[in-house]
Amino acid sequence: MTNYQVADFLIRLKNAVMADKKEVEMKSTKLILAVAKTLKDEKYISNLVLDKNGNIKVTLSIFAKKPILRDVRIVSKPGLRIYVNVDELKNKRGPEIYILSTNKGVMSDKVAIKKNLGGELIAKIS
Repeated sequence: MTNYQVADFLIRLKNAVMADKKEVEMKSTKLILAVAKTLKDEKYISNLVLDKNGNIKVTLSIFAKKPILRDVRIVSKPGLRIYVNVDELKNKRGPEIYILSTNKGVMSDKVAIKKNLGGELIAKIS
């Protein structure tokens, strides 16, 4: 059992990409499910299945025989939470997607900018 299950989930996704695996399965929490749904909305995940035992099974999106998800960087950790406001999100550069935990739920930086929200920066996805 880990202290930070969301980071464990995201690192499992990254490891699956590096090992040429297509699916990842693990125990689910509300936060992991919300992050997985956000990744599905951003097209990094093609299929998301939650079974009756509370396990989540995720299938990675594939394009040209390669997963779309390339890199995952965990930003906030249990000992050091990183927060960003909407102005910092608007000024970000590069093609990365930020996963945020806001008071309106977990969402990507694109949705947070549209809703004019900031929050805890969970991870950077590219």
